[in-house]
Amino acid sequence: MKTIRKLIKYFIIIFLIQSLCFPLLSSATTKEDLKKINSSIKSSAAIVMEATTGKIIYSKNGNAIKYPASTTKILTAIIAIEQSSLNDMALVSEYAVTSIPSGYTNANIQVGETLSIKDLLYALMLASANEAAVVIAEHISGSNSEFAELMNKKAIEIGCKNTHFINANGMHNKSHYTTAYDMALITQYAMKNKTFRQIVSTTSYTLPATKVYPYNSRTFTNTNSLIIVNKNNVPNNFYYPSAIGVKTGFTSPAGNCLVSAANNNGLEFITVILGARAKDIRYIDTINLFNFAFNNYSFTKLKSKNNSVTSIEIDNASDDTKKLNLLINSDITVLSNLDNKNSVIEPTIVLKENLSAPISKGEVVGKIKYEFDGDIYESELIAASNVDKKTDFIYNLCIKVLIISFILLFITGIFIHKRLKYEKKYNRRKEKI
Repeated sequence: MKTIRKLIKYFIIIFLIQSLCFPLLSSATTKEDLKKINSSIKSSAAIVMEATTGKIIYSKNGNAIKYPASTTKILTAIIAIEQSSLNDMALVSEYAVTSIPSGYTNANIQVGETLSIKDLLYALMLASANEAAVVIAEHISGSNSEFAELMNKKAIEIGCKNTHFINANGMHNKSHYTTAYDMALITQYAMKNKTFRQIVSTTSYTLPATKVYPYNSRTFTNTNSLIIVNKNNVPNNFYYPSAIGVKTGFTSPAGNCLVSAANNNGLEFITVILGARAKDIRYIDTINLFNFAFNNYSFTKLKSKNNSVTSIEIDNASDDTKKLNLLINSDITVLSNLDNKNSVIEPTIVLKENLSAPISKGEVVGKIKYEFDGDIYESELIAASNVDKKTDFIYNLCIKVLIISFILLFITGIFIHKRLKYEKKYNRRKEKI
């Protein structure tokens, strides 16, 4: 009972603190809440992206060049997952350990150890181990600098326009930079990977003992306070129930950085905070951004798969099949805010050119498009039934005459054949007599 009362007391205290520090934005209108969020965000750059569509619903200096610090490791991790197996073993070089200056985080990885890529990834993303990043880089590309070239190619492939990385861990360099928007793109890409999602949502991990380090003492907790609960399952002051990752970062030039993701009943948002003056600010800004997003946005289904959209007539079709219903081939779901949630949206239907019979059931006959809040949503339209080609009266009559003639000719042929056979037999009998 004492333990339960203690837990209840903790929850009440935390609730009061969060109510004061991170008040939920009212669900009045998006415009009003947008004014509130603009005045509340203290970090120098911030952005909110809906993870499925990639739609940006809030941005403050989203395309401004900033230093990413250890949020760099998001790209390092997803490349490692794609370019190697989790069971691959990597040797820890002397350079990987000694190249990390004092003051940068590490996981106490030792020179000469052999660790799996899986272990290195957990050290990288939870403990923010800088030496783990170098070990991964050397294992995949041979060196930190060559791996950085791979990172830059991958960033361009993902769609980044203002990103350039010099190393795999985010150690400060004037030529190592990105933007909040580019980091959101990288995170959106990485979060599509199940392994990545699992790693960044893990709260603690222990590196295994090795021949070089024969102890199980290297246990570390995720640096992302949004997903951390303390002893007795008590959340910390910045715990956010819907949060599922992703990565913190800090250097003096970069300030406090935080890339986060949160999912609530399938609706997922990615936030990026760069250049916050303090750790508390990066968390407060992130929580306010998530509250703004979840309070004001939701998915609205405009049309469901296999629903009838309209019907058309096919000119050259038979009378009983000429009316064709068009079915939508996939759900059309849009991200809507409170200001336009009940808007009436008229679709644009584009049919295939020279559409004519015959048409098979399920055949693609066109497209339907919806323009909503500046975005285009579309789906294929398919035929709900078969459409047979119309045949004219004269043609049908000729076919029938030909068929009847063929039957008569066939019967006549049989009759003549039998007659000739009979006459031949009769003549043979006559000759015998």
